[in-house]
Amino acid sequence: MNRLKARLTDSRRLTGANLHWDLPSAIIDVDCPEGRQSLLDAWQSSARSLLEAVGHPSAQLTYRYFDGGLSLLISAPIDALYSMCELNELAFTTALSSIEAQRPVNPESGLARLRDEFAAERKPPLLAMQAAAARHGVPFLWDDDEVSVGHGATSCCWPAGGIPDPSAVEWGDIKAIPVALVTGTNGKSTTVRMAATIIAEAGLAAGLTSTDWIRVGDQVLDTGDYSGTGGARTLLRDSRTQVAVLETARGGLLRRGLGVERASAALITNVAADHLGEYGINTVPELIEAKFIVHRALGPGAPLILNADDPGIVSHASTIDSDIRWFSLDPSNPVLASGAHGQVIHARLEDRQLVLHGSSGEKLAVALKDVPATLGGAARYNISNALGAMLLCDALGIEHASIARGLRRFRGDDNDNPGRGNWFEGRGVRVLVDFAHNEHGMRALAQMVLALPANRKVVLMGQAGDRSNDEIRAMAGAACSMAPDQVLACALPGYERGRPQSEVQQVIRDSALQSGMRPAQIIDFDSPVEATQHALEHSAAGDLLVLLALTQREEVLELIREFSSG
Repeated sequence: MNRLKARLTDSRRLTGANLHWDLPSAIIDVDCPEGRQSLLDAWQSSARSLLEAVGHPSAQLTYRYFDGGLSLLISAPIDALYSMCELNELAFTTALSSIEAQRPVNPESGLARLRDEFAAERKPPLLAMQAAAARHGVPFLWDDDEVSVGHGATSCCWPAGGIPDPSAVEWGDIKAIPVALVTGTNGKSTTVRMAATIIAEAGLAAGLTSTDWIRVGDQVLDTGDYSGTGGARTLLRDSRTQVAVLETARGGLLRRGLGVERASAALITNVAADHLGEYGINTVPELIEAKFIVHRALGPGAPLILNADDPGIVSHASTIDSDIRWFSLDPSNPVLASGAHGQVIHARLEDRQLVLHGSSGEKLAVALKDVPATLGGAARYNISNALGAMLLCDALGIEHASIARGLRRFRGDDNDNPGRGNWFEGRGVRVLVDFAHNEHGMRALAQMVLALPANRKVVLMGQAGDRSNDEIRAMAGAACSMAPDQVLACALPGYERGRPQSEVQQVIRDSALQSGMRPAQIIDFDSPVEATQHALEHSAAGDLLVLLALTQREEVLELIREFSSG
């Protein structure tokens, strides 16, 4: 008997375009250190037999190898995705049994159940509305609870169990609104909020989704992580939304695929090591490929906006066919002139100005000193974010005067960008609150902090338990490049992810010691709030406190406000 060491680690629906193709699919991820080809062959045979048996012979199969395993996909109509997940799992277990028995295995016992599940899941009205929306060229959004066509004020939404006949819809009234997607490792939330501020300056109701909230204009609809498909649907169905800017995080892209079929523009801020080891993404090049999923939503005339200072992004961009527009902190970066079809639409930092060469052929220049979020040029990561936001808003048709006003208005403080680059000063102590949580973000922050004078520097940091030890060590090492006099290593209650509470703190401590700090300079705390209280109570005039509060942000900000006003 041949025994193959293979373990199914995840089974899920991909409801939109994804890493593998544009088709809604059932996907399973499998750990399989050896014998992947044998498993793939057996799975394909099992899946084909099962698809014939349940009446879906035209479903397509694909796969992706990754280090130590593979992903196996079966395409499906949107009213068969749950059942197709069950079929995919049965195809996998049947394939394993066939390999062990060295002969085909007939999964007859599971077929009757599968047929019943496919029959029960069928929703002809859902497919009819999807097809009608495609014929009329209007947006179509769906989930388990609701189905809708159109965006914003023209959106028509129905309960999933009460979809009307398409002939009852006034299709001429249904419209799309401009939609932008923003992804990347760092800078997504800030860029989305910058863009929303610019759009508001143009007199439009900007809707945005992010890891912190979902908002239309000045009204927060709900707080929490809305950077996935659910947040996109909620925002696009809101009648007040006139332009949508959607933070599109890695997790949602890999877990469900894209939440929209079409977008007006997409932006990738940067890509660096973060969350590796999840969903078969184990390397930075693989992560770059995952971020580039957003280009699948771009039709003719919809640009992909990219960071020309990121070598990995530049390299991968050569493999896709899109209208690419670049931004860079280096005015002489040769990539800036390599836009599609010889276009020179780009944004760059030049002579301490943010310079946009826009789609209208006109040039916009905004002085760094007039853009508060850049701290006069010290916060280079926010210069990069601002350049990306300028190109994004230009692609959405926002006039240059509004772009300039928005950049001047966006302060990057705890009101318009809470938890990201927020500065406070009181009693002679300066406090910086930021969300830097990986090596890339930490090094960008350290570049700024090192340029600031301080009698003493204190750095507070923690990390969730689902990060690898290597990622935590790299993050902590980058934080220690700020040359802190003290490190406050705090636990993140509720984010242990299966680790003992002190384990992550020990990894941070070890990294700090390797960076040259003494044991007495490193103190452990049970939470960001406790660490913040200690930092404030023991501060003195001339100190700089760098508080990387990944959780309990509101409580931390309130403590700092009280301290600064005292």
